[in-house]
Amino acid sequence: MPRLTFEDQVAVVTGAGGGLGRCHALELARRGARVVVNDLGSAVDGSGASTSAAQSVVDEITAAGGTAIANGDSVATAEGGAAIVAAAMDAFGRLDILVNNAGILRDAAFKNMTAEQVDAVIAVHLTGAFNVTRAAWPIMREKNYGRIVQTTSGTGLFGNFGQANYGAAKMGLVGMMHVLAIEGARNGITVNAVAPIARTRMTEDIMGEAGKAMDPELVTPVVVYLSHRDCDRTAHIYSVGAGKVSRVFIGQSTGIEDGDLTAETVAENIDRIDDTATFVIRGGPAAG
Repeated sequence: MPRLTFEDQVAVVTGAGGGLGRCHALELARRGARVVVNDLGSAVDGSGASTSAAQSVVDEITAAGGTAIANGDSVATAEGGAAIVAAAMDAFGRLDILVNNAGILRDAAFKNMTAEQVDAVIAVHLTGAFNVTRAAWPIMREKNYGRIVQTTSGTGLFGNFGQANYGAAKMGLVGMMHVLAIEGARNGITVNAVAPIARTRMTEDIMGEAGKAMDPELVTPVVVYLSHRDCDRTAHIYSVGAGKVSRVFIGQSTGIEDGDLTAETVAENIDRIDDTATFVIRGGPAAG
């Protein structure tokens, strides 16, 4: 098929100073997009800040003949989210693509988890995506076009020990995706999500030998497709890692109907209620 290109389009990629975000920014730029490389330059836990990470990626892009600018604003504040989008508009005069990728980790077993660890992770992953998307939304609505990609996680979709804060934030992004897909449909805005399985600064310590096959570059092709004008999917979640791509979806079993439902009826029919042999996929503009 023809090569997917992004001439005359502008993309914002948050958390693009390394790992997945860097790969996304580089590939979008290779295919013609002008890119805002956003990264606070913090440590994995969100502490500290530096513009060097984002600028390093910009240097890679420009050395390869592409166009990009660095941005060091924090997604975790409304002001930061607005500044990131303003940087795109000031430099390039438009915004077509938003990849919400920024994230931090504050892992702990739930019995040891603090409110600060929860607040910090939600502020970057969930509130951060809201802040940048909220600033981009009126621009995309006005031009009746936009492509938004959320970065969720298998932890949010399926669970993982020691990451209650991270899982809650990542599943929150799925809920946001479903609502925005409905609200954006009339204005040509698609909103999808990827659940990456990749070796990055955030995951290299926990992946071990398995991480050797999990190059972050193998996630980027799905993000590029979901960012393209020819992609008509919306409210879809894709698990991506080591070259494997599959759809993750929210389904509803056939269940039972009983106008006189009681706790005893539920107990008696719980196997039928749980039976997923037949189901409908829910979510997005067709969910009703």
